Amino acid sequence: MTRSSFRVRSSPRSKVKTVRQLKTILGRLRKRGERIVFTNGCFDLLHIGHLRYLQRARRQGDRLVVGINSDRSVRAIKGPPRPLLPQAERAELLAALSCVDYVTIFSEPDPLAVITALQPDVLIKGSDWGHNKIIGREAVERRGGRVRRVPLVKGVSTTRLIEKILKL
Repeated sequence: MTRSSFRVRSSPRSKVKTVRQLKTILGRLRKRGERIVFTNGCFDLLHIGHLRYLQRARRQGDRLVVGINSDRSVRAIKGPPRPLLPQAERAELLAALSCVDYVTIFSEPDPLAVITALQPDVLIKGSDWGHNKIIGREAVERRGGRVRRVPLVKGVSTTRLIEKILKL
């Protein structure tokens, strides 16, 4: 075995960054010509739909940044008792996926401030969002970036998982 076979992998938590940290990191990556992809969501109870969505998003560029809603933000959007998993655990689970390069947590009800700060080259949302309803679309397109809608896995959602568990 070569020495490179014994590379120490960093902890998934090391991929969780603040927006300020990401601005610096992404600036360096852009200078190297890398294309930055951004998507966001609550990602409460990670499921196959999330995984496939994130894998498709990652294929749109060189680095994938995932913004997740804070616990307070999820409660405001989905109501109590959500989220089921706290933000630190949701962030670490996402960061552990090989298709995800960085994760950031935001407290606002929508990701506009994060998108504006990070200036991704590609913004990804699920196909359940109409093109003109995608938050951050104008900011990305104004810079010459692209907005892509990714198909969702039919019949798979966190809400459906919760309903199934409650029936059991």
